[in-house]
Amino acid sequence: MLYLTITALLFCIVSATPLEKRNGYKIPSTSFDSQATFDKYWSYNYPWGTDHNGGARMNKAHVAVGGGQLTLTADKVSGQAPTSGGLAINYLSGTVYAKEYFTIAKGGGYDFKGQFLASTTKGTWPAFWLTGANSWPPEIDLAEWKGSGKISFNTLGVSGAAWVTKDVTYSNPGSFHNILVEVRDGNGVDATIKFYLDGALQSTQTGKGMVGLPFWL
Repeated sequence: MLYLTITALLFCIVSATPLEKRNGYKIPSTSFDSQATFDKYWSYNYPWGTDHNGGARMNKAHVAVGGGQLTLTADKVSGQAPTSGGLAINYLSGTVYAKEYFTIAKGGGYDFKGQFLASTTKGTWPAFWLTGANSWPPEIDLAEWKGSGKISFNTLGVSGAAWVTKDVTYSNPGSFHNILVEVRDGNGVDATIKFYLDGALQSTQTGKGMVGLPFWL
C-alpha cells in the first residue's frame, strides 16, 4: 500500500486496479519508491499548468517522493502574479497527475485506493480526484477535504447532470485513513461509483454519461 501525505491545498493519488485482469496495477505500488519510478508514472502540476481555482500555485519544489510515500507541502508567499482569472496567489504548493488516462470501458472499471494524511484546517483544500481529459465536466472527487472538518465524496456527470455530493465527518485528521473508490460501468452509459472510508461504504453515486470518457487522475 502506498502512503500519501497531503499537507497542502491540492490533490494526490495512489494506485488504480483495473477490474479486468491485466499485467498488475495500472499504476504499481512501487511508483512512489524513488524518483525514477515516480517519473515513469507521474507528472508535476496539473495537466494544464500550475494554477486552478484556488489561492495556491503549484510548484515542483513542494513535492517529495521516496520510500513508497508522496508528500505535498505548502508555503505562504507574497508577490506572485494573479491567475489568468484574477485570483490572488497566496501559497506555493505541490500536486501531481498520472501520465496515463483512465477510461471506464463498457463492462469494466477501476479501483482507486490509497492511505492519506490530509489536513482539515480551515483554508486548506487537499483533493484526490478525477477530471475529464477532453472536457469538463465530468469529475469524480474521490476524496476532498475543504477545511470544514469533513471529507467530501462528489460526482458530476455530463449532459446537464447535477452534482451528487456526500459530506462525512473526518475523525482523527492527524492519522492516516484508507480511501477506496470503486468505479464501474453501470449500464453501458453511466458509471456506478462507490466511496469507502476506512473500509466502510459512505456513498453510492451515479456518474451520468461517464462510460467511455477519458479522465486525468
